[in-house]
Amino acid sequence: MDRIDFKICSELQNNARLSNKELAAIVGLAPSSCHERYKKLCSDGVITGFHATIDPTKLGVGLEAMVHVRLVKHARAEVDSFFEHIHQLSETIAYYHITGEFDYLVHVGVRDANHLRDLALDAFTTREEVAQIQTSLVFTAKTKPQRPCFIGFS
Repeated sequence: MDRIDFKICSELQNNARLSNKELAAIVGLAPSSCHERYKKLCSDGVITGFHATIDPTKLGVGLEAMVHVRLVKHARAEVDSFFEHIHQLSETIAYYHITGEFDYLVHVGVRDANHLRDLALDAFTTREEVAQIQTSLVFTAKTKPQRPCFIGFS
């Protein structure tokens, strides 16, 4: 990867809807050259997909929370089982397998406090691999575009 490839990635992170012609003009390439680089970045797995940013309140999400989860033990079967479980929950926004006092951090979106309570009781504390949960409400959530740190290429 060179500085142009990094620039292509950076511009697409800021606006994934750029046309090839617009992207080529920004990075200083002919459209055909830009498209070839784009295809290579995709085939090499550098560009892995695109997404739409959705307003969760428009989908009925009135409350977001972070659920900190401590597992009973750290055997692969329990870790994999819990990972699959939280991946399947419709309320899960994002989840992280972390180090420290807790093993997982699960970002959830729910309708209201009653929905959060039911989710905690039904989807977390009933799991045999879960030893403890701690929930923190999210007051403000802003998503920053993914910005890998490319030293020397900013």
